[in-house]
Amino acid sequence: MQKSGSVLGQTPKLVINLIFIIYSLMCILPVVLVLSISMTDERSLMTDGYHLIPKVFSSSGYDYIISGTSTILNAYKVSLFVTLVGAFSSLLVTSLIGYALSRPELKYRGQISFIIFFTILFNGGLAPYYILVTRYLHMKDTLLILILALLVSPGNILLMRNFFKDVPSSIIESARIDGSGEFRTFFQIVLPVSTPVLATIGLFASIAYWNDWFTYSLFIENGKLYNLQYLLQALMSNLDYLQSNAAALKSLENAAAMLPGESARMATCILSIGPIILLYPFLQKYFVKGLTLGAVKS
Repeated sequence: MQKSGSVLGQTPKLVINLIFIIYSLMCILPVVLVLSISMTDERSLMTDGYHLIPKVFSSSGYDYIISGTSTILNAYKVSLFVTLVGAFSSLLVTSLIGYALSRPELKYRGQISFIIFFTILFNGGLAPYYILVTRYLHMKDTLLILILALLVSPGNILLMRNFFKDVPSSIIESARIDGSGEFRTFFQIVLPVSTPVLATIGLFASIAYWNDWFTYSLFIENGKLYNLQYLLQALMSNLDYLQSNAAALKSLENAAAMLPGESARMATCILSIGPIILLYPFLQKYFVKGLTLGAVKS
């Protein structure tokens, strides 16, 4: 009887595990399909369609993208630099603002929080933003604008503020009684117990910086400052142009017909998601906890 009871008790767990295994496979299969398409010959894609295992293997999509190796490597360097520096700076600024807004002794913290929330609903518009950056701040074609453009997110500030509200006030008061200043209390006491929300906001900021191409399209004309996303988008635009004008451009007709259109598009997806998909597993264990703890109070 005990054995049968234990088996019955384990049955729900087995069902739940099976459901999550199936769900995980459903999430992985699209990535596998994209990888397969990126390694399939273009003619085979046109005649045979998509398959999880390439019928005719070809690396032409990757060859087309990596044809300018030095340019791709430079774009990777820019993306990594902007992502690392930007995410760290964003975490620092966001946590400082969020901590200040979480303290009840801060005057007008309700009004300041409302102003931050207001910017989620309304902004000054694209034209004033462009004029401010180019004409008055003179940050066009600089790395600084690539970092400052996404430095602060109102949603991240409010999430960080709500998390810091859950830090026991007794710990902070004890530190102050012992003579600890505000910065020392923040960096040595508050931040070490805030790993979940720091990992969550850090992941949000990293993804935002890594996937950003709009800022580059507005303010960057120097090819040496192109990041990976913007460079790949430019490559795809050139590819679309050649393919759409193959009939008109007789000299390029045969060459355009051989261009790896679909496989090159899928290859760009694989190249662009690499670092982020490697980063996520290390932060995933903090992700849910950081979101739930930061969203309990308003």
